[in-house]
Amino acid sequence: MSPFFSRRSFLALTGGALAAPSVAWADGAEEDDEVPALLDHIILGCNDLDRGIDLVEESTGVRPAIGGVHPGRGTRNALLSLGERRYLEIIAPDPAQNEIVHFPQIRQMTGPRLIGWAVHPPDIAAVARQLRENQIAFTGPDDGSRKRPDGSVLTWKTINLADDHRGLLPFFIEWSSDSVHPSKDAPSRCKLEYFEILSGEPDELASTLKRIGVDLVPAPHSFASCRMAVSTCYTLKPVPWLIWAVWGGL
Repeated sequence: MSPFFSRRSFLALTGGALAAPSVAWADGAEEDDEVPALLDHIILGCNDLDRGIDLVEESTGVRPAIGGVHPGRGTRNALLSLGERRYLEIIAPDPAQNEIVHFPQIRQMTGPRLIGWAVHPPDIAAVARQLRENQIAFTGPDDGSRKRPDGSVLTWKTINLADDHRGLLPFFIEWSSDSVHPSKDAPSRCKLEYFEILSGEPDELASTLKRIGVDLVPAPHSFASCRMAVSTCYTLKPVPWLIWAVWGGL
């Protein structure tokens, strides 16, 4: 288990030199191939939504907006756009609901950390067929929804793997045609530059990623986790570009 997400996990990039711990970022993190092509969103779990929002704003200069409530699933969220069809979801328990269907561990979290990520395939039914052919257990496609503060409802379908390696493997989401993708109207000025998963068994994980159709090669490491880098061009911050590094401890 790696350390929980904390203020010390946010690293500033100044003059091209990264003030980082021993695990260094790869060169050229700004290139598109540093992010899986179909990555949809990354989930930051926490036990208090306001705390998660405040921490992200403090670190990026951009305040995530309340997304809404997941009816019947026990959670609510806030959102930050990370570029075209990519966003950060901060998810926390909804005080008005009792049972948390997905990510029940967020109630016990002592600090925010990465707990999952999603990809958006062009055809979720085709994903289901591919998983069956490759004999990978899954559930779905299941219907999902979120009620926004303005009363409108977003809908989608998801497929979840029976074994997601504690969040290292993604789930699949297909947004309904009449739902606006959250990256379109969530607060912007941030961009996802880099996303990586680390594993003590990278070859095995790479084989599974290939079987589920995800274009990401895990990096070898002594512990399994995810990390990401976000650039921000918020002009009021003293450093015009900020690298945000998060170790998930998944």
